[in-house]
Amino acid sequence: MQNVLFIDKPKGMTSFALCKDMRPVFGTRSIGHTGTLDPNATGVMIILLDKATKANQFLTGVGKEYIATVELGYETDTLDIDGHTVQEKEVLPFGREELEKILLSFLGPQKQTPPLTSAVRIKGKRLYEYQREGREVEIPERDVEIHELELLKMEGKEIVLRCSVSSGTYIRSLVRDIFAKTGNLATLKDLQRTRTGTVTIDMCDPYEEVIKGNYHLHSLHDLLKERYYAIECERPEDIKSGKAVALNCEADKVYFYQGEEPLAVYERSADDGLYRSVRGLF
Repeated sequence: MQNVLFIDKPKGMTSFALCKDMRPVFGTRSIGHTGTLDPNATGVMIILLDKATKANQFLTGVGKEYIATVELGYETDTLDIDGHTVQEKEVLPFGREELEKILLSFLGPQKQTPPLTSAVRIKGKRLYEYQREGREVEIPERDVEIHELELLKMEGKEIVLRCSVSSGTYIRSLVRDIFAKTGNLATLKDLQRTRTGTVTIDMCDPYEEVIKGNYHLHSLHDLLKERYYAIECERPEDIKSGKAVALNCEADKVYFYQGEEPLAVYERSADDGLYRSVRGLF
């Protein structure tokens, strides 16, 4: 079943608005995505159509790659150019070698404080809702992992980085923290997501072409097979009814399918070791 779209989100559009624009193109209201991009960010978004929306929870949490353009000398309340400038400071000079050593120091697991203007939930509300209300809230650190950082360009006050990171990493916060080690303020000027999991920017259809009806749809089955131990079942009626099954398998979660039709994701129970249905996908 070809019901997944890989699209290159344009600048200046929210992820919600992009999904809304897809509804008349595909003639359905059942549309979702596997990861938000800020309005002024561009790049890879995975759009799920119709029944594929049932699999949303199983396609999040994957690593991502970004190209981040940074401007030095000031910081905004949102840590990107959409915000209001709250600090300005003369740029302190540093060399390529110094910056590359700093980038190396950020690799690996670490704690990160998300921006106040983010979608992180605290006590049932998103952080940006607290900011709009002018209310102070303690922002808890979160566990992230930085896989790769590469310096692509260093010209005057502008720096371009390639960042390969775990799901949940805020590039705005990463930029702030990296350049604080050089003694500078930094603001994210431009952001392009170039990869989500195994889906890369060259696999994505431009938004402008999709709106015209020129697009390529992809298989939910293929995406799920990449992420989970996949089992083609002989008795699909058992899986569709949610029957618990015993498996000789090391994976905690497994994906059942018939032909190329997704049936369900099952998870091992800690109580008796049987696998039980998390969500039907048919």
